[in-house]
Amino acid sequence: MKPIWIVDDDESIRWVLEKALARENLATKSFANARDAIAALEYETPQVLVSDIRMPGDSGLDLLSLVKSRLPGLPVIIITAFSDLDSAVAAFQGGAFEYLAKPFDIDKAVELIRRALDESLREASVESGPADTPEILGQAPAMQEVFRAIGRLSQSNVTVLITGESGSGKELVARALHKHSPRAQQPFIALNTAAIPKDLLESELFGHERGAFTGAQATRRGRFEQAENGTLFLDEIGDMPFDLQTRLLRVLSDGHFYRVGGHQPLKANVRVITATHQNLEQRVRDGLFREDLFHRLNVIRLRLPSLRERREDIPILVRHFLVQSARQLGVETKRMSEAALAFLQSLDLPGNVRQLENLCNWITVMAPGQTVEVKDLPLELSEGQSAMQAAPELPVPAAHNASHHGSHHASHHASHHVSAIAGAPAAPGPDGWLSLLELQAATMLSDGQQDVMDVLGRQFESALIRTALKYTHGRKNDAAVRLGIGRNTITRKIAELGIDGAKED
Repeated sequence: MKPIWIVDDDESIRWVLEKALARENLATKSFANARDAIAALEYETPQVLVSDIRMPGDSGLDLLSLVKSRLPGLPVIIITAFSDLDSAVAAFQGGAFEYLAKPFDIDKAVELIRRALDESLREASVESGPADTPEILGQAPAMQEVFRAIGRLSQSNVTVLITGESGSGKELVARALHKHSPRAQQPFIALNTAAIPKDLLESELFGHERGAFTGAQATRRGRFEQAENGTLFLDEIGDMPFDLQTRLLRVLSDGHFYRVGGHQPLKANVRVITATHQNLEQRVRDGLFREDLFHRLNVIRLRLPSLRERREDIPILVRHFLVQSARQLGVETKRMSEAALAFLQSLDLPGNVRQLENLCNWITVMAPGQTVEVKDLPLELSEGQSAMQAAPELPVPAAHNASHHGSHHASHHASHHVSAIAGAPAAPGPDGWLSLLELQAATMLSDGQQDVMDVLGRQFESALIRTALKYTHGRKNDAAVRLGIGRNTITRKIAELGIDGAKED
């Protein structure tokens, strides 16, 4: 292991850190100024760099900038005066691992350097791995089975049905099947059948002729034509309306279809891959899905495991999503402590990989510091609530704002957000609960959900009324007064929303 470098013009600080690290059997190398450290970087590199921020000549920020350009994976700890907030913010913006405020407790300093050391060694092991990130990540035995199935199907054009819970990555598997098939150079067209209104779905699938219906100003090619010679992926096939199931069956049976309003049959040379989170056998029994179509689609079935069945994959997925999210937002990649990773592995995560990705987006913007501990995660995770199930990434403007003002600024908002969710009386910051509302709405809209206003409105009303009832010990009339609504209104809402625990005053 390479030594830890200490760069500080204060000899006493160098001496104290050297002795403390020597007791931990950690090798050190010290420099009295940044210039000497920069010169030494020409022929050797440290495992961790600890540098004062204000020194004669080149500053610690100058050194940080140079190190990050040459060795982006090297953790740098910046030492700064306790009152020098601007320098701390600048250090984080420059990519510092963490900062150490003077005067510091030597044991805490050693603990921080230890964390940076662990991260440095972990970075080294990752960098020595494969350079190319695969389209699907997973080392768990359940995922290896999926990979083997994709390999076996690589030279086939057979129809595939992918099943699995929402957020488990069904579209990624469909794309992988296409990428490794003879049709790889042809189009891959995806359509979420649950996201398109019933009256528009037929036109989306099969296209329409000009004048076929009001608003059809021109002939339009449908997804089958767009996917010609390639792959058509139909997600949430279990939600397809019954009459359209009949048309889809006809295409799969004889390879021909008609545009809406058209009379000329069109031939489709398309491989169809479908996916659903529903139990299609049960929907067949319930009369909601055609049995003959089910058998047409169910030629090869791939079942994607939930994240609960592949918990060992959570660390590599977290790292991948944190790197990806930091790259998109132009900020330094956050790191998870071992305790935080273990905590995430213990969760059920009902939203599966999508929920984990959304959580990593949240962490990138909201978590204080570069190393994320359990206490930095949203409280609803530990409280077993489902609020993070669909909590997506923050909108880019908010994310940009957080990165611009540094991790301390983001930490300020994050602390408010956490206390508010815990039910404490402290008010959230200006972009606390509103940001989470935007997050929820963004994911629901991106997933094609049609009743976003109704769903979120009911959740909002329910949360307000439940909270008011807690503060009034269940007295609904008192709660109505506190909320500024009528007694009849709160009575009706309690019944509509199925809220328990209310009583007459």
